[in-house]
Amino acid sequence: MSAGERVPEEFVPGCVIHGAGDLRVTDVPVRPPGPGEALVAVRYGGVCGSDLHYWRHGGVGDFHLREPMLLGHEVVGTVVAYGSPDTPGPAAGTSVAVHPATPCGVCPECVDRRRNVCRDTRYLGSAARFPHVQGGFAARIVVPAGQLRPLPAGLDPRRAALAEPLSVALHAVRRAGDPAGRHVLVTGAGPIGCLVVAAAKAAGAAHVTVTDLLPAALEYARAAGADTLVRADDPDDAGWPVEVDTAVEASGVAAGLDTCLRLVRRGGVVVQLGMLPPGQSPFAGNLLVSREIELRGAFRFDGEFDDALRLLAAEPAFDALVSAVVPVRDAASAFELAADRSRSCKVLLDFGAVPAAV
Repeated sequence: MSAGERVPEEFVPGCVIHGAGDLRVTDVPVRPPGPGEALVAVRYGGVCGSDLHYWRHGGVGDFHLREPMLLGHEVVGTVVAYGSPDTPGPAAGTSVAVHPATPCGVCPECVDRRRNVCRDTRYLGSAARFPHVQGGFAARIVVPAGQLRPLPAGLDPRRAALAEPLSVALHAVRRAGDPAGRHVLVTGAGPIGCLVVAAAKAAGAAHVTVTDLLPAALEYARAAGADTLVRADDPDDAGWPVEVDTAVEASGVAAGLDTCLRLVRRGGVVVQLGMLPPGQSPFAGNLLVSREIELRGAFRFDGEFDDALRLLAAEPAFDALVSAVVPVRDAASAFELAADRSRSCKVLLDFGAVPAAV
């Protein structure tokens, strides 16, 4: 299909969340791309913790569903066409990853080069604004062409589906400061926690300790490069460190934050990456004062997306974190599997073979 040629409306399978526990795989319309937009045939989509929150609770953090929403923001696929012939971007037929964020570019945060916390951003599959920003869990999607990133040579699309969560991990590690030669603690060995391990090791961390309640999750952390694994519910586990230089809380529970604050050295840095439950969360705030600990938040990412693709291309070991690839028509079972951390790390939805560009 030539650039600028109008694509007739079609219907393709997609995963739509209607409310807590109400996930439906249904045929959704695909509109033709407009000027500056691209039509992408999606191949893989990673089921994220936020997708699971929408499915289980009808919201994530302070963002609640107010209308049906197409889920998904971890997607890779192939460029099919552009809405206008002068739209810059990878040629039709190119394998791409989709950066899920479109910052406004004019708010104080964007001007300050902190586009990841843009107050008016659009993020695929997010209920943070209304109408909601529809996501990428459909066989074909239309996105701004500026969000497309061609895959580095040799990077398999299945592994490339980890680019978005790896970007989150890279951003969190950078928020903590240079980890080179340091001991890093990661609480929570879910997909993001495991990717924090990989990001810290890639940045030169001398030792990474990971805590979790589940042995299976800890084994995924080992595959990601963790040096020491600790059962979070066993105070007598021999792996508990006396202190660490830096800590990243990736479990999203207050107990994990408390562990980080108690184990980080005086003057150390704790990064809260896991999304805590809505409302107040108790933590040992007195330690922030008496030990002069820095507590920093980490939210999403920006330029780290390109770095994530390069790191994925260079390191085949990331394949071990993909637990299963499930056809989109079986999305319900994929979500069940992704929610069971005793059986999975990262679960991908498969939207089928990508058709050749015409």
